[in-house]
Amino acid sequence: MKRIAIITAVFALAVFTPVHAETSQPSWLSEAVVYQIYPSSFQDSDGNGIGDLPGITSRLEYIRSIGVTAVWMNPVFVSGWTDGGYDVIDFYKVDPRFGTNSDLVALVEKAHSLGMKVILDLVAGHSSDQCEWFIQASQGPDLHYSDYYIWPTFKPEVPRNQPQGQGQYAQLMNTNNSIVSKFVATDAPRAPFFIKNFFDTQPALNFGFANPDPQHPWEQAVDAPGPSAMRRELKNIMMFWMDKGVDGFRVDMAASLVKNDFDKSATIKLWKDDLSAWFKENYPENVLIAEWFNPKQAIEAGFNIDFFCHDGKYNYSTLFFNTRRMGGGAQTCYFDLAGEGELKTWYDLYTEQYDAVKGRGYVSMPSGNHDFTRLCAGARTTTEQLKVAMTFFLTMPGVPFLYYGDEIGLKNLDGLKSVEGAGFRTGTRIPMLWDSSVNAGFSTADTEKLYIPQDPDSGRRTVESEESDPGSLLNYVRTLISLRSSCKPLGNDGDWKVISSLDQPYPLVYERSSGGEKCLVVLNPSGRKVTVSIPSYGVRNPVILGGSYRKPVYKAGKEQDKITVEPCSAVIYHL
Repeated sequence: MKRIAIITAVFALAVFTPVHAETSQPSWLSEAVVYQIYPSSFQDSDGNGIGDLPGITSRLEYIRSIGVTAVWMNPVFVSGWTDGGYDVIDFYKVDPRFGTNSDLVALVEKAHSLGMKVILDLVAGHSSDQCEWFIQASQGPDLHYSDYYIWPTFKPEVPRNQPQGQGQYAQLMNTNNSIVSKFVATDAPRAPFFIKNFFDTQPALNFGFANPDPQHPWEQAVDAPGPSAMRRELKNIMMFWMDKGVDGFRVDMAASLVKNDFDKSATIKLWKDDLSAWFKENYPENVLIAEWFNPKQAIEAGFNIDFFCHDGKYNYSTLFFNTRRMGGGAQTCYFDLAGEGELKTWYDLYTEQYDAVKGRGYVSMPSGNHDFTRLCAGARTTTEQLKVAMTFFLTMPGVPFLYYGDEIGLKNLDGLKSVEGAGFRTGTRIPMLWDSSVNAGFSTADTEKLYIPQDPDSGRRTVESEESDPGSLLNYVRTLISLRSSCKPLGNDGDWKVISSLDQPYPLVYERSSGGEKCLVVLNPSGRKVTVSIPSYGVRNPVILGGSYRKPVYKAGKEQDKITVEPCSAVIYHL
């Protein structure tokens, strides 16, 4: 049986209070740990089989006990529910399935009393086709909301050599795809087409076009009256909620606002010169988090954080997803017992972004989210495997993001019927598992009325079972977060560099440092014992601060140190 150890009292490690290169960063971000909640799946308080805001409020003490400092909730606004809440009908009102605006204010007040921030999901680039704005705009060009959307009068021909992306998301976020691929035919009096952002039920809001084509009268300039009014409306939405105590926003598809903006320069300028500049001037202690998937661009645009996870060029797919090669079998990811993964692809992409934004913002790698396969999936389901992966997520620089349930190893369920437009993503949005009662404490509704089925495994992990086990994943995550907050090098702003050779991927060894203090993190997700040589640190007996391991060996040498770790191990050394 593995020895699980985290030693936080070996040294009197001072709490880290970094100095940022820019004063526009909220002061609390340097020690932030964010917990993402998909509201429909967290806790049902009224027995209808769907989670709600009072349910989340009732679980805030648990969330705080993990060491979390902020909660981010997926959209809670009135929605048509064709895309999991991302088709917003009313940006100023909580959807009745979740409760009321007063329930949200009560949640914020309770979170604040516990020392936590609350972050909402802002769908900035589109609305629902049931939104009052869109319904009015569809009637004609001279009404209040007429220019909140884009209404092509004809469909241009697409050149045969037009670069093509690999899916709708990539088209808007990362490639040069023609906006014509986003035209939706309509019988509205206004025009024969409107432009969507993702699904047909999500008409794009009008923030203008980069270099409008005079042959296309619907292509308004970014500073035209329609796009200008849209920016004012977006600010009004943010003010409305922040003035009720909300602490910031994660902005959905933040790079999608300006159309035909192939290099994103116009979108960056829009955020930097207007939206984020206004935000920082009026709410300097609130946070803006981008779903941009290109931190260099997002931080330049004025965001505090951007994600490096599953989408676009800059992603960690080679670390966590077993994918298919063209004409061949599966490409084994790095965090897999097979030990056949590689690090260079991820390393090159990550270091490009990390080096570009260091000191100005954060590149954050979440443990998961509502749009891609959970960490606990496929063959990666044992507690030991998940601990190694969590050690990675919670010892890397940037602001950590924990997806609800990842702290207990909530499984991804494959093959579920699509719910509310989720498709394959349904399996990553399953209801939380709290205890051994009916529906694992998520809801008192009849089991068949749960809006998404729960994990049917009789041996499934629950918060209750994990709480009572000192060696559980939950308690391991708690201790890692505690160590991160007390140890300067392991904090959000500590320096980072890989020490081991990329040519020998197992184990991965990286250094975290702050001032003259250093830590080494050694990760071996493979199913075999491995030894690595690294440049000598001149420390004969480095202290093990924590990890999930069995009999690690550190041999100091004059020129090289050697570290040997057992299969599926993680060790954190203080040098």
